[in-house]
Amino acid sequence: MNYLLKKFDTKFETVPFSKIKNEDFLPALQEAIKEAKSKIQVIKQDKSSPNFHNVSEALECVDRRINIISNAFFNLHSADTNEERQKIAKEISPVITEYSNDVSLDQALFQKLKAVFDQRSTLKLNPEQMTLLEKQYKNFVRNGALLSPEQKEEVRAIDKRLSDLSLSFSENTLEERKQFALWIEDEKDLSGLPASVRDMARSQAKEKGRPSAWYFSLDFPSYMPFMTYADNRKLREKMFLAQGSLGIKDNKYDNRPVILETVKLRHQRAQLLGFPTHAHYVLAERMAQSPELVEKFLKEIQIKARPFAEKDINELKQYAKKCDGLSELCRWDMAYYAEKLKKERFNVDDEMLRPYFKLENVIAGAFQVAEKLYGLQFIEDREIETYNPEVHVYRVLDRQQKMLGVFYADFFPRAGKRSGAWMTEFRGQSKSSGQDIRPHISIVCNFTKSTSERPSLLGLDEVLTLFHEFGHALHGLLSDVYYESLAGTNVYWDFVELPSQIMENWVYEKECLDLFAKHFETGEKIPADLISRIKRSMNFQEGRMTIRQIGISLLDMAWHTTLPEKISDVQSFETKILQPIEVLPLAPETNSSGSFSHIFSGGYSAGYYSYKWAEVLDADAFECFKDKGIFNPEVATRFKSAILSRGGSEHPMILYKNFRGKEPTSDALLKRAGLI
Repeated sequence: MNYLLKKFDTKFETVPFSKIKNEDFLPALQEAIKEAKSKIQVIKQDKSSPNFHNVSEALECVDRRINIISNAFFNLHSADTNEERQKIAKEISPVITEYSNDVSLDQALFQKLKAVFDQRSTLKLNPEQMTLLEKQYKNFVRNGALLSPEQKEEVRAIDKRLSDLSLSFSENTLEERKQFALWIEDEKDLSGLPASVRDMARSQAKEKGRPSAWYFSLDFPSYMPFMTYADNRKLREKMFLAQGSLGIKDNKYDNRPVILETVKLRHQRAQLLGFPTHAHYVLAERMAQSPELVEKFLKEIQIKARPFAEKDINELKQYAKKCDGLSELCRWDMAYYAEKLKKERFNVDDEMLRPYFKLENVIAGAFQVAEKLYGLQFIEDREIETYNPEVHVYRVLDRQQKMLGVFYADFFPRAGKRSGAWMTEFRGQSKSSGQDIRPHISIVCNFTKSTSERPSLLGLDEVLTLFHEFGHALHGLLSDVYYESLAGTNVYWDFVELPSQIMENWVYEKECLDLFAKHFETGEKIPADLISRIKRSMNFQEGRMTIRQIGISLLDMAWHTTLPEKISDVQSFETKILQPIEVLPLAPETNSSGSFSHIFSGGYSAGYYSYKWAEVLDADAFECFKDKGIFNPEVATRFKSAILSRGGSEHPMILYKNFRGKEPTSDALLKRAGLI
């Protein structure tokens, strides 16, 4: 029996992971596609006049089973993969791409939808219905519905190949990351590393059968503390070059051919659809609207940040020279000396903070923030199955004890889990089937693991990451729209980071930290003076970090606005773009593009600027909370009802103005960052 083809008879209809075998996914998907195509035939053969209900709403419900199956598979592929799942992914991805093209290039179906779209001004649709209709029509057009038969076949072939390339990029990065290991046998090479980092490295070495050594990898909880605290400069350089050269070596994991073919095919596809470049194609459905506006936005911030970045670098150079007589500051030195200087200037560092950020307490704190703002309760439910023993599951209730959704939390790195942090869903929210289907939301991170000596203690960056992804989760859990394709995070890409980034602001507020920041041994609350020092250090080296983010965003735009025939080499192209922007010389052996998963396998192509764009929104929005109180119920209710619950049901600027009463300006961001 293939459980993927049945209505799940589990608690809250959650995925029955233990009953699903890897070999179930492809046949289940094929059967679901067959069912979906039958439903499409019904839409096409309906003899009555095309209307919103029998075309647009009917089309909205076609893919529900496909979404459940593909979400389950690709979430496992990202968070808990193995060789078998990687092989299946290569079979499943083209099947999904082909089905998507079969739908979007179906001329008879498009004509039905176009008939409804053409009469939209007379249909008396509400804003959400109008948004759905317009989104569906644009999706068809943007996927080739208006092209000739020959051009449609060309789009189909390009999409299939792009799907394969995206998968290859992701797998190459994961596999090469796994190939690297820094084994330390001599304890003196651990100089500078805090006890918590040493304990984790020893614990991981024991797991790998070398109990007398210390093991470091390129996973963030291992890599970043090493780069921040290790006194051994040669080993810092080795780690930095390993991380920075992912995907650009002459080996079977080399992503450079993947990158060049990807940007070429994206450009060809955009031109087929009538756009000058891939960036123009992407940004036509973004708040930013055009590459010119994005570049103007980024360069305005770059001009403001540049003097601060130069000052930051000069400070580090002088400090490194004073401390260690360093004549040349290199990129593998920056985190190390920045942390030392921060501690000297503000008497605060990650190791001082970690004892107050026990993972379980931070999670409880995030839940308390959600309760104070939105009246939510998170109740752990061990009856709900997970895909890995490390995953915790919660049911989420509102003030009236109404079930809002299921929340999965997966926090630690492991073999078969890609790096980074993300929010995803196993099931979206909707009401179009006649019942309020509640979402099943997951956040996946790679945090510092507990050891036999101490529990998982997070650094400040990890706390911010947890709150960030939890903000995305709230966007999904609080969704209250009619159509699944408009629910939760199904919004313009440069708006999706607002709910996540605004949550980070609470981490710097005493009223929030007092809820959960307690010493893991003594239970003592984080001292007020330490909170004050955290806030004062908030903008430390902000100019340098802003310039780096602007540079990466401009690199993304360059990859997707430059004619592919003008790009012959990944390394020289990236150097040409970044060299004028960066305030410290680039390391010639490294390259960001080789492992830039956000834009080459993660959906952010021509969209990495979104993080900085959303910072403008979140800084402006949080000012409203600050003015009235960070837990002010009236402001929280307005933010929930205007933004979090509305998904993509209307244009994001309309939603934002419904909350704020005005359009945002960059002043709040620049002020918060100390750049004005």
